[in-house]
Amino acid sequence: MRHELIAGAEALGCPLDDAQADRLLGYLDLLARWNKVYNLTALRDPAQMLTHHLLDSLAVIAPMRRHTGGAATAVMDVGSGGGLPGVVIATTQPNATVTCVDTVQKKVTFVRQVAAELRLSNLHARHTRVEAITDTQWPLITARAFASLPDIVTLTRPLLAPGGVWMAMKGQHPADEIAALPGDIEVFQVESLQVPGLNAERCIVWMRSR
Repeated sequence: MRHELIAGAEALGCPLDDAQADRLLGYLDLLARWNKVYNLTALRDPAQMLTHHLLDSLAVIAPMRRHTGGAATAVMDVGSGGGLPGVVIATTQPNATVTCVDTVQKKVTFVRQVAAELRLSNLHARHTRVEAITDTQWPLITARAFASLPDIVTLTRPLLAPGGVWMAMKGQHPADEIAALPGDIEVFQVESLQVPGLNAERCIVWMRSR
């Protein structure tokens, strides 16, 4: 598992140091253990979790670094579930402050436990509906398997900081969803991703207000 994780991260342009690899494998172990009781993910096989969750989330790190130029930033992971991609971003981007938002208490509790056990002081979790948040804005909002692009924009538009962007993780190119976006939303890039060991289409849809 460790070799596959490290090799996969290298292939994705996101090499891991030993501490990062240890944390991600620790996260995978926690996810597998909690999943037996709390059903955080439909996947049960750790090897599948590695490919479909960890490597799939690691695929956004190099594009995110290109966007930020490596500068410190704040990220909201909306509909984070068990912390994907938020935990992976927090682990590999120590200068990013990551807030995972979800409406399911057990999933938020799990992310908080991950932050405590893996000593990720830059990882936070909020148990709330995203539309109920009024006290914070983020320069980068990401979502994975959360909602359609129009719904993501509608729900989180008030939370996007001026000049901020959405980094939406999708499977196949979501042409219909892009066509349904409001006219003042610009899709400035659809970035194809190749996830090692995952025989499925993946992409990032980058969006901003015009």
